[in-house]
Amino acid sequence: MKQARRERKLSQNDVATILHISRQSISKWENGRAYPDMDNLILLSDLYQKSIDELVQNNKELRQQIKTNDQKIKEDRAKLGKINTELYQNRNEGFILLILVLVSSLVAPVGVIMPLYVIFYKNSKYNSFYKIIILVSLIVMIISLISCYVIISDNWLDKGTTVYRID
Repeated sequence: MKQARRERKLSQNDVATILHISRQSISKWENGRAYPDMDNLILLSDLYQKSIDELVQNNKELRQQIKTNDQKIKEDRAKLGKINTELYQNRNEGFILLILVLVSSLVAPVGVIMPLYVIFYKNSKYNSFYKIIILVSLIVMIISLISCYVIISDNWLDKGTTVYRID
């Protein structure tokens, strides 16, 4: 890293100022007493116009630390994915939400409000019926809105209709 810095004709203070860190940190990195985190390593790579591999090729400890960190990140992501699946993949909940949306279509005003509640507050992307619930909810809402319009127009808006009795 020291050589790369010198090739760019930068002082430790210059680099420290650009990275918003102390000059002592730069000195520790160059002397092998500490190692930059991944974010700073990327910034150094851009600043020195060298690949990360070129910056760390002579430092076996740093390369090993990066490999260890990468492996740990992969393991942690795998564990997190498994935990998310275990926590949120409840098939019964998706089925119950689907039935709730379908039943709410029987009463027009409820069929407009209940699907919104299910979509925005109860349905999660880990649900087994996630997309189906959204699609069915939208269809139920459209049908319920049409039903509400028909009920309102028949009872309150259209009072001019006269029924004649034919003898």
